[in-house]
Amino acid sequence: MPVRTEVLMGTLVTIKVAADGADDAVERAFGWFREVEARCTRFDASSELMQLSSDVGRPFAVSAILFEAVRFALSVAEDTAGAFDPTVGARVAACGFDREHRTGRRVAASVAAADDVSYRDVEIDNEHRTITLRRPLTLDLGAVAKGLAVDAAARELRSAGDFAIDAGGDLYCGGRNSHGGPWSVGIRHPRRDDELIASLRISDMAVCTSGDYERPGHIVDPRQRSSADEAVASATVIAPSAMLADALATAAFVLGPVEGMKLLERHQVDGLIVTASLERFATAGLRRFEEARLGADAAES
Repeated sequence: MPVRTEVLMGTLVTIKVAADGADDAVERAFGWFREVEARCTRFDASSELMQLSSDVGRPFAVSAILFEAVRFALSVAEDTAGAFDPTVGARVAACGFDREHRTGRRVAASVAAADDVSYRDVEIDNEHRTITLRRPLTLDLGAVAKGLAVDAAARELRSAGDFAIDAGGDLYCGGRNSHGGPWSVGIRHPRRDDELIASLRISDMAVCTSGDYERPGHIVDPRQRSSADEAVASATVIAPSAMLADALATAAFVLGPVEGMKLLERHQVDGLIVTASLERFATAGLRRFEEARLGADAAES
């Protein structure tokens, strides 16, 4: 099965396709990651997102990509009463997550934002495709942009038949694996590097995980103006789209196991939340995706 990997959006993006001769589709798929990054990153002063962040108080016409990312992020923010909030860019940068992945250089937030800015300070106009920032703030679309790119790439790859996309743990698996069965996806144990806490079998679905083990403190609880507390070690969501799975995994991580499970059930998706004490909270439907036997050899294949 042909495999190609590139460093994009601050992570390793790997695409596997079953069919030979799918180079054009794979190139278009990677192109979506480059385009979404150019539109939605806060680590490049010339990105469309940072241009928006520097233009406060009036409607700013944006691309379809940036508009969709912001529109979706605001809808999740509204649904979670601010537990998920894309206006945390300045606070995330203040926590030390302010380095451009290619060069390592620090990138400051575009503006000094007040402590009480929230998603309510962002207005969108669907008819004219404009976004208005009512107050100075920096948007952080890290919890939706990568999923958006994965979904766009998946659309390009459908013509190639069976495929899998892994963008730093944001996964979309289409069709079947090389053995003709559903793709096997391992969920990392949040406290033991060489173990899985669950193994899933999926087809034509996305799986995204937010955890405290990759970059401790990088998930901010917008309601507390600080890093999310230590109640949750990881939150995994299985959904039809990577953008939805990515955003809900982040939101569930912030909300905690009880409210997080209510969120997943409300959106009719499945998932697993693991607490800091390794207690598992799973949706009722997770069983249909789980493999009977776990093991370190059940990683994605």
